[in-house]
Parts: sequence; C-alpha cells; structure tokens
Amino acid sequence: MLLEVIACTPEDAAAAERGGADRIEWIADPRSGGVTPDLSRAAEMRRAVQVPIRVMVRTRGGGFVYSEDEQEQMRRDIRRIAAAGGLDVVTGALTPEGTVDQSALAGLLNAGPGLAFTFHRAFDEAVDLSRALEVLSVYPQVTDVLTSGGAPGAPEGAELLAELLRRSRQTGAPPRILAGAGLTAENLRPFLDATGADRMHIGSAARFGGDPLAPVDPERVRRIRRIMEEWSAGR
Repeated sequence: MLLEVIACTPEDAAAAERGGADRIEWIADPRSGGVTPDLSRAAEMRRAVQVPIRVMVRTRGGGFVYSEDEQEQMRRDIRRIAAAGGLDVVTGALTPEGTVDQSALAGLLNAGPGLAFTFHRAFDEAVDLSRALEVLSVYPQVTDVLTSGGAPGAPEGAELLAELLRRSRQTGAPPRILAGAGLTAENLRPFLDATGADRMHIGSAARFGGDPLAPVDPERVRRIRRIMEEWSAGR
C-alpha cells in the first residue's frame, strides 16, 4: 500500500515521513486545490525527507483548461523541477469539452523526460472518467491518476473508484489509481472495504485539527498508516 501526504513546507514533509508517509505531494495554496510551490526551495524540500516527492505544477486555482501562455509557464516549471533532480511531477490539463488535453499533456511530459507524473484531480472533471483513464494509459510517464471517482470526495465516489481500480488492475499497466479527497481516519476503513484501494492521498486529515492550513501532525499520519496496514493484513 502507498500513503501520499500533501506538504507545503520542508517541515510538513518531514512530519509526514515520520508518521509513515511513503510519498510527498508538494504544493502551495491548499485551499485552491494546490498550485505550483516556490521551486527555489526544491533542494531544501529534497533534503528534508528520504521518501519520493512529487511537485504540483499548476499555474492557478479554478479550472483545468489552460492558455498557451499558462502551458508555457508550466513547461518552464517542469524543466526547473527536472533540473533540480530527485523530484517528480503532479499536473493535468483538460480541453474545453472536458476531455484530456493530449496536446497540452504531451508538451508537459516532454518538458520533463524521464520524470514520473501524476495526473491530478483534473481527471474528476472529465466528462467520461473511463475514457480519460484509457487515454492516459498510452503515456508511460503518467504512473498515477489522483481521483475521487468524480465525486466531491472519495467516499462519495467509492462505487466508480472501485470500477476504475478494477479496470486499472486488469491491464496491469500504468496509470495506477491514487484515491484522494475527503479521506479521514474515521471513514478510511469503510472506504477500503468498499473499494479495495491500496494507494491513498491525504491532505487535511494529516494536519492538526483537520485544518488545511495547519502543519502536518505526524500522529494523524501514523493513525492513517496503521489503519491501512491493519486493513491490508486482514484481507
């Protein structure tokens, strides 16, 4: 099982790792859903932890249809991430019609050859999630899809998430499903029972008081890790 935790600072990242996180998603502005963080801190973030880090590349909050100028800024950011070393990428783009923007995506992937990519929750705004997953499967660099099953939170999207997981496992090839949004220590076990998910993405639930702007609480991360391990052992 994999546990990914959102971090906004090196201190967040270190706390998440102490609690048992397997991977960090580094973002800024969590209330907007995450945007590109200050990449001048890349070396500092990398020194803070031993676990892998994926960096959000998103120019702004709001939708996921990007102008050419925004795409160029995202490509520049990905080139900086690649040059920093030891980091991977979280990004995504849609067309105005609600399909994966393959032209934009190809440009982003080409800006970071050799990097692994998570296609973020832009996926959940696609008009056909099954078709979007098929499209993403042709890009080997896209190793993960972060999704709530098209619902506001993963618990509400459990039924479709279970179907997406089934399809992903049938192929045995990337991308793999990373379940996220609205997962907490309180609802995680029934969610696991309903979906069989084995890769989790945690944001506010990892922070003191469940506040998205509070620091990461390693004990909260540890509790979620423990639930995952107990559930896996009992399968």
